[in-house]
Amino acid sequence: MRVINYSKKSVVYGVQRRQFLNYMAMVSAIPFPSAYLEGKVSTSPKFSAYPFSLGVASGDPEPDGVVIWTKLAPDPLGGGGLDPEPILVKWEVAKDEAFTNVVQKGSVFAGPQLGHSVHVELSGLDSQRWYFFRFHTGSEVSPVGRTRTAPALSEMPAKMKFAFTSCQHLETGYFNGYPHMQQEDLDLVIHLGDYIYEYAGIDKRVRKHIGKEIESLDEYRQRYAQYRMDEDLQETHRVFPWLVTWDDHEFDNNYANLVSEEDGISPEAFLARRMNAYQAYYEFMPLRKRSFPQGPDMKLYRQCRYGRLANFFVLDTRQYRTDQPNGDRQKPMTGKVFDPHATMLGREQENWLMSGMLKSDATWNILAQQVMMAALNRGDEKGERYSMDQWPGYEISRRRLLRFFHERKIDNPVVLTGDIHLNWVNDLQLDFRDPKSPLVGTEWVGTSMSSAGDGGNFIPEYERAAKQNDFVKWYNSNRGYVSCELTKDHWKSYFRATPYVTRKGAPVETKAVFIIEQGRPGAQLVSKA
Repeated sequence: MRVINYSKKSVVYGVQRRQFLNYMAMVSAIPFPSAYLEGKVSTSPKFSAYPFSLGVASGDPEPDGVVIWTKLAPDPLGGGGLDPEPILVKWEVAKDEAFTNVVQKGSVFAGPQLGHSVHVELSGLDSQRWYFFRFHTGSEVSPVGRTRTAPALSEMPAKMKFAFTSCQHLETGYFNGYPHMQQEDLDLVIHLGDYIYEYAGIDKRVRKHIGKEIESLDEYRQRYAQYRMDEDLQETHRVFPWLVTWDDHEFDNNYANLVSEEDGISPEAFLARRMNAYQAYYEFMPLRKRSFPQGPDMKLYRQCRYGRLANFFVLDTRQYRTDQPNGDRQKPMTGKVFDPHATMLGREQENWLMSGMLKSDATWNILAQQVMMAALNRGDEKGERYSMDQWPGYEISRRRLLRFFHERKIDNPVVLTGDIHLNWVNDLQLDFRDPKSPLVGTEWVGTSMSSAGDGGNFIPEYERAAKQNDFVKWYNSNRGYVSCELTKDHWKSYFRATPYVTRKGAPVETKAVFIIEQGRPGAQLVSKA
């Protein structure tokens, strides 16, 4: 599928713009939770099996609150196992794990329209404090979750610690990094996308997806449930608040806005599938109502502030981008790469980001996003090659953002990246072709949690790329995650690696430690294994 152009007279997939917009309006009718109260309500339910099989989670922390989440599913892989009626769920929050000091409690209805998921937005809590929470329904009690509020907006915390990861393909490996992440003293976990993979199950892999490539809402729900039943993933959700964003596999590989990877898909089928994917994502993630999906649209970009120490700008580089130039593979940086109308973020999100960064008083201004920003030349003696699916495929958009960092003197911009299943440490230069060009920021690229299987292998293309791009400070092909420690003076990143994922129980190794000093963009090596 291709969008012919982006003007007001554009033809989208062969459909006139007016027809297309009418269709968009028609499919934007997911009922909001208030609709759940119509008809029969179950206040004393009985279940065929434990209804909290998918655990509990929390996310989007603010100084006075956080979202707490659960989803009722006595038969999580068989459609949930519940009648299509609202169910009363009670919740409580305490300062201690034994719940001897309960500070808030209440009740909500888990409705069938959102798969009996529960999203409670807490407020009125103390800032920068650990809390415990749990849910009750009928005679059943959920696991006890642990969460933490953010510091007050005016506060300068002495330290903050978080970890980030991405790309957890269930079939290609176990999530061996999560048990080690659980042992760290973290304030937050950030997931940068590819939380699930949409592909059909394939035999003779570590684990197997249930069913074909997913398209319907029930199929997306089942796939999320299969992933969330992983004990290591579920436990990490239980013990830390999360900040999440998606990439492509939560819907469809390498999609760009309204453009599918595959040709010949009708707009109705594409948008219906996107609506299903976005709704299932909301149902399974600890997100606020501000992210509630509107049919095939869902506003996921947002800020998360940790006092005056850190300001996280969570980005969506899929939903609003224009189509990849010259296809989505590796190509020379020519032609449509320099289209001034091409965009990675879309005009509204880009304006929101720049406005927010201008107003920010944080020491560290952090972009939590999906695809590599550095212009990594992966070519050989036959010529340069760059990934058209990453920021270099949108070079004018990329340059505009880096120039904004430089000219507006944004304090300590740091980019967190996933997607590529490899670790990279990149200095972001105003002009990547000029070794003397000013440094304007730093990019930490985290490897996958499990995607691509056991890591540590020699990859000639990337070994060559690491050597021929001067801005690359380090590269590694292991699986794992990145643990970050921030103070007002420095940022340390610890690149944690699990030597294998094709069986459980892997140890963890710290392959490298890098530091950024406040006011000095660019990564400095502290140690390397």
